[in-house]
Amino acid sequence: MKLPKVTILIPCFNEENFIEAVIQNILNQDFPQELIEVFFLDGMSTDNTSKIIAQYAENHPFINLVSNTKKYVPYAMNLGIQQAKGDIIIRLDAHASYPKQYISKLIFYLNKLNADNVGGIWNIQPRSNSLKAKAIAKTLAHPVGVGNALYRMGTDVPQEVDTVPFGCYPKSVFDKYGLYDIRLNRNQDIELNKRIKRHGGKIFLIPEVQCTYFARDTFVSLWKNNYTNGKWVILTAWITKTLDSLSLRHFVPLVFFGYILLCIFSFLKIIVLGFDIWSGLLLLPLCFYFLIILFFSFTSSLREKDLRLLPYFVVSFFTLHLSYGVGSFVGLFSIRNQRRVVIENEKLKMKNENENENEKLKIEN
Repeated sequence: MKLPKVTILIPCFNEENFIEAVIQNILNQDFPQELIEVFFLDGMSTDNTSKIIAQYAENHPFINLVSNTKKYVPYAMNLGIQQAKGDIIIRLDAHASYPKQYISKLIFYLNKLNADNVGGIWNIQPRSNSLKAKAIAKTLAHPVGVGNALYRMGTDVPQEVDTVPFGCYPKSVFDKYGLYDIRLNRNQDIELNKRIKRHGGKIFLIPEVQCTYFARDTFVSLWKNNYTNGKWVILTAWITKTLDSLSLRHFVPLVFFGYILLCIFSFLKIIVLGFDIWSGLLLLPLCFYFLIILFFSFTSSLREKDLRLLPYFVVSFFTLHLSYGVGSFVGLFSIRNQRRVVIENEKLKMKNENENENEKLKIEN
């Protein structure tokens, strides 16, 4: 079988600590280099990311450095797709590591399953050797932490799913289902995959294909990342006007944070007015919640054979759930600002159209 031409797209921003390793992963692939073109779509990095890429591009003509002046990922992906000469489009992430069969296996299964998109399992690893980093990485692959996200937890056989990380697509998919939605700073991969599924496309998770993803290694960075993810869950649903652009698991943290607010109100009520049975009953599920995460933190620590991880697991689970929920809550209020921007853009559009009409009338008269 004749091998296809492949275009690899890698959006990146300030990835000097990871970008060289990613380039080496690509150079070491068992897929013929003459059939590969790589676009690093740099979001105007302020570190040495673009310099490192440019140095490799001098000796490897198939490596291309492209400036993404819009900075955000959907602009980068659309820019790369429009320039791509490959029959297959593969997105890679800049802070991950890929085995040498990664590209060839993706293409094999894409053809074998006649799929619109295939992806592999995330093997989530810590960025450092600290106990905190190890606990965060394991939390991000635990069902209590991430729900039913199979690409994080794994599966035994190729399975049809709603979304996969990164993705390997026939280029024709973008003609059929459209490009990435440039309105979405986050969740653009999930939204695209949901759009493909909504129109009858097939997406498969391939357990034989795995990449190593390096998780954030501090509670602050974990909070910031998941807060933003949670915020964009709400904004994605509002912007696309489709709740099914995401999955149920993405909205659960919002309900959790709403419950936390009720618990805070109930606790304050007890302090001011004294204990009552209804306030006590409201706080009971919160006690069960902490018992649950304590139990799974303990079992996870045993599995890792290091009980020192126990408090870090507890904080990781709670940080993950709360930050996502807070972000989603803030997202609800951000909708108003988004609506105002849309209205202002519509007014500006109407103004420009009216000015153009007036100019035409002047010319005609």
